[in-house]
Parts: sequence; C-alpha cells; structure tokens
Amino acid sequence: MRASSSSAASVAVCERERAFIDHIISISQAQVEEMYAHAREVRPEECCGLVGGREGEARNVYRLRNVSEEPERAYSASIKDLIDAQKLMRERGEELLGIYHSHPNSSEPAPSETDVRLAYHPSAIYFIIGFTDEDEARLRAFRFYMHEGRSEAASFRVSQS
Repeated sequence: MRASSSSAASVAVCERERAFIDHIISISQAQVEEMYAHAREVRPEECCGLVGGREGEARNVYRLRNVSEEPERAYSASIKDLIDAQKLMRERGEELLGIYHSHPNSSEPAPSETDVRLAYHPSAIYFIIGFTDEDEARLRAFRFYMHEGRSEAASFRVSQS
C-alpha cells in the first residue's frame, strides 16, 4: 500500500474514532457488580469481557476467559468465547458497547500502553476495574485511540435498574 493511501486510511479511522466521543453508555449497578464479581473470581489474574446493548444502554455482560500466556499482567480473550458472545449479541439485537478487563493490582485503574495499542474497537468504551487496598472495586472508563497512541477518560452512567 502506498504511503498516501495508508495516511488517508489513518485519518479516516481517527475521524470515526472521534465521532464516538460524546456517546455515553448507561450501565446498571447489577452489571457493574457482575464485572466486579468476575474480576474478584479470577484475581490475581486479569479478567476480560464484553458489554452488549442498544442505543447506548447496556443490556448484558459477557464474561470471556483470559487465555493470555501472562494472565497476571495481560488479557487475551478466548476466540471461542468471543465468537459465542458476539453470536449471542446478534441474536439479542445488541451491539458491542464496551470491553472490560481488570488491573487487579491497581487502585486507580488506568490504561497501559498495551491496552491502547491493542484497542481494535474504536466505538467501544473500555472499562478497567481496579481494587483499593481495602478491596473496594473501582471502575473507570476510557476511549482508546490506537492510531494516535492515546486514551482519554470516558463518561458513563450507572443506573439502579
């Protein structure tokens, strides 16, 4: 591919990524608790999963197995689990709204360089779960711009329903 073509493609992708900045996901407290439970169950390894829904409203959390060679430091979702979750989302009329994983040893979860570099879904919110010294779970959300090599905090709402 010529340099000018790849540059134009990168610009187009960056513009698509920016189009999602104002999109805020609404997720229920029960769904947040499901993600926290998943993170606690696999600690000290990182957990990972998907959030499916419609029109910015989360409907389901899909747990995925972390098959990374270093699960205490990284996550890599099981291909089978990914395919199964995406199939269920389609059957339920959902789209991918978010991707979550944990940083079990971080009280202030923030994206790593690897998280940003491997963020292949620019329209998704990336949720990261961490734990305080008192074992209180914390959820943070980010937008990843892999083509620019950066991230920024993202807004989300937690509802009681």
